[in-house]
Amino acid sequence: MLHFAPWKKLSIFAVCLLGILFAMPNLWYESADQASRAGDAIEAGRFGGENQPTRDELQERIDAWPSFLPGDVVNLGLDLRGGVHLLVDVQVEEVWDERIRNLRREAFDALKDEKILRKISVDDGRVIVKPNDPAQQAQAGEVLRGLVQPVGGGGIAGGFGMAASGIIENDLIVTEIPGGWTLELSEAGKSEITNRTMAQSLEIMRRRIDETGTREPTIQRQGDRRILIQVPGLSSSAELLEIIGKTAKLTFHDVIGFGADARNAGPSEKIVADEQGERFLLEDRAVLTGENLVDAQLGFNPDNGLPVVNFRFDSAGARIFGEYTARNQGQLFAIVLDDVVITAPRIRSAILGGAGFIEGDFTVGSATNLAILLRAGALPASINVEEERTVGPDLGADSIAAGKLATILAFVGILIFMAATYGRFGLFANVALIVNVALIFGFLSAIGATLTLPGIAGIVLTIGMAVDANVLIFERIREELKASKTPSRAIERGYEQAFSAIIDANITTFIAAVILFAMGSGPVKGFAVTLGVGIITSVFTATVLTRFMVASWLQWARPKTLKIGLFKLVRDGTKLNFMGGRKIAAMASAALVAASIAGAAVLGLNFGIDFKGGTLVEVRTEQVADLGEVRGLVNDLNFGEVAVQNFGSDKDVLIRVEAQAEDSGNKLVAQAVERTIESEIAGAEVRRVEFVGPKVSGELLQAGVIAIVLAVLAVLMYIWLRFEWQFGLAAVIALVHDVALTIGVFEVTGIEFNLAIIAAILTIVGYSLNDTVVVFDRVRENLRKYKQMPLIDLMNLSLNETLSRTLMTSITTLIALVAMYVLGPEVIKGFTFAMIWGVVVGTYSSVFVAVAALLWFGVKRDWSTEKEKNAGTNFGGAQV
Repeated sequence: MLHFAPWKKLSIFAVCLLGILFAMPNLWYESADQASRAGDAIEAGRFGGENQPTRDELQERIDAWPSFLPGDVVNLGLDLRGGVHLLVDVQVEEVWDERIRNLRREAFDALKDEKILRKISVDDGRVIVKPNDPAQQAQAGEVLRGLVQPVGGGGIAGGFGMAASGIIENDLIVTEIPGGWTLELSEAGKSEITNRTMAQSLEIMRRRIDETGTREPTIQRQGDRRILIQVPGLSSSAELLEIIGKTAKLTFHDVIGFGADARNAGPSEKIVADEQGERFLLEDRAVLTGENLVDAQLGFNPDNGLPVVNFRFDSAGARIFGEYTARNQGQLFAIVLDDVVITAPRIRSAILGGAGFIEGDFTVGSATNLAILLRAGALPASINVEEERTVGPDLGADSIAAGKLATILAFVGILIFMAATYGRFGLFANVALIVNVALIFGFLSAIGATLTLPGIAGIVLTIGMAVDANVLIFERIREELKASKTPSRAIERGYEQAFSAIIDANITTFIAAVILFAMGSGPVKGFAVTLGVGIITSVFTATVLTRFMVASWLQWARPKTLKIGLFKLVRDGTKLNFMGGRKIAAMASAALVAASIAGAAVLGLNFGIDFKGGTLVEVRTEQVADLGEVRGLVNDLNFGEVAVQNFGSDKDVLIRVEAQAEDSGNKLVAQAVERTIESEIAGAEVRRVEFVGPKVSGELLQAGVIAIVLAVLAVLMYIWLRFEWQFGLAAVIALVHDVALTIGVFEVTGIEFNLAIIAAILTIVGYSLNDTVVVFDRVRENLRKYKQMPLIDLMNLSLNETLSRTLMTSITTLIALVAMYVLGPEVIKGFTFAMIWGVVVGTYSSVFVAVAALLWFGVKRDWSTEKEKNAGTNFGGAQV
């Protein structure tokens, strides 16, 4: 156990060195943004602005860092660097409807070719065809069936287009009705259109954002029809929506009439208006579309110098446009953008070069944006913003500063505490802890992960929990020394005996992290990543790196005697009668759980906008904020219920407005509140804007509940497999107790219950399990050692033997969490409060709930020996 082969030593050095090398760029550069974009900034000439390094400083950073070493850094999330987060819903129904309209034309032409007289209409998403001659009913059906195409593989319906399942699925459903036929999209057809629409929307949005010069945007599909867009550096969502919010569908049409002549539209005509409200009657079928454009640029009208958009067609478009303008000299034609007539000039002469310009009431900025939209292409469907979060750069900088301070102080506090408690061995653990943090940052840098504010909290929590494995080992070594073993044998046995508890405890916490990552979104995923990575690196540094340092010291010093630490939190021979108070504890716990359940109906939770929808605006004022004035200004907007409160300091104000019926209404609320505050309160700065639509908020709440249930079930299964059903059920009872009491404290305090709190509850589940599994592991071990000891005495013995470790882990974790709560940014105080409460409750439940429930269920005295015999694995001994 203490012998390391040369290849093992090299492997340990290699892992630690790589982790440090990958982490170092995060210290070398002042920020991740500068590190990843320094070269781009020099190339594009973006340097030397406000709060930006000069060209020489950027170049010095690049040159000073050796090119052969890793240069990647951890990306900063929007909550740390500022920017805009949007979740948009693509209105795919519009594309379905367009397909039905096109299908009507296809059916019309196909039946016309076969000389079948008919009546064709569109109703409720279906094309209805009724032949005038009933004798042509069957023939019409055959013609319409010829319009059907297979989906999923192309080809023709007769033999190709085979789906992966081996079944051909068609895009249309043709149904016979009395006197006619109907055509409608099949589910497979809708799915194909949706996937194609989403792929086009993603690509076009990416092109549009790239055209603006924005770096490092995140644009990805979420679910069936949503797109997540995150763009760092922007201070307003309006700027982003101006680029991505328009479909930018450009078409060119014949003008049939306008003004008084545009009264009624026939089947092949449509009425649209220009930006001033003038009505135009246009030919429905476009002469040309934006698909024929190859370029669009800002320009200026040579006659009056006003901004215009110059455009150029491809060869096919140039030919069509030239022939059309030659045939229609003297006639009006309309340039239509998103069903609005931008301009309707009169054709003076044939335009044969395939180029022209669009004029209108443009500014330089609006003409530039329109040119960007046209170059990128039209969105196939409009979008609806369901969730928006905007963080100002100043707020992000404040969060970074507060997070750094809290992390440093937590780190220093834990280092001092460990050194004071375990002496030389505490120093070994501290070195491992430093390497552990380097490994976390090194891994996050290597995979290009994004560090969010909850992610910083995850690192702080990991720092607190990382010492747990070392504490388990050191406490075990102390116990082995009391058995008069030699130092080397005591150390070897300490590592062997602690290994089982370390693995079981960390796997249960890792399960919570995996579920949190799978079910969470945005910053919550960032927290799950840092927590999961931290668990893996913590196990490595405690069970491998620390053991290697201890073994090396032991081989060098060869001590005759050994003392672990300078003082003990729990005296040797402590025999507290924990189980003697189990009945009182059970009644108190049951009463508190019942009160929490009742409180959900009576008091309820103060749900944040994540779960109930609505708008949130964070404002900082120059003077002490007048909450009454702010409340009055927002109430005057008549958007419904308004809540205004201080948020941290007396100059910071948090404004919440209730959810509107439509997602667009929430967007209007956010814009109106932001505009009103900035115009009516001198020196007010809007630092953060968020709104969540009712649909998204309901889904987030449902996902949160499912995540908690899945975590509990997964843990039940794991403990059942590793121990026995009594252990698993007792652990779940403790988990339900912890979750209920955590929700109860939020009911009483009225602290906002948001998505981050779900992450906190899942982490509490992991932490509580960590503690419970350590005790259960000792119970299992003692069941093997003391086969005749009464269960109640065995439970007390196990609790007393693990008490020192329980207190040590709780204290180190609380040091980290209290530092984050007191010194960290205001926006995650609810999260850290939940974690602090969870540590306290989790420690209590491990003793007075989990073990008491296990005593009540009882266990078979011959269980452990039989189970290990069948499994063939002894995690508590040397065989692993």
